[in-house]
Amino acid sequence: MLEAREIPSYPDKLHSDVEGDIENVDGVIRITKIRVHYHIKIPKGKTEATERSLSLHQDKCPAATSVKGAIDISWTADFVEET
Repeated sequence: MLEAREIPSYPDKLHSDVEGDIENVDGVIRITKIRVHYHIKIPKGKTEATERSLSLHQDKCPAATSVKGAIDISWTADFVEET
């Protein structure tokens, strides 16, 4: 979705930190929460487009849609405008 808005996301522009919670739910060990924090280097003037793209990405992400309703996924992001 970033590339569609002319925001490159190849390895030196985007990385994330991910953590999750594993809990005993009715005697079964389950992943119950996943938190993702994105670090994105964006072209100057692309903050609004990046925010718009990220607001839509979870509904289009194959991994997120596969576990929707079973695992609570949340995300945050930091943007750094490149000069």
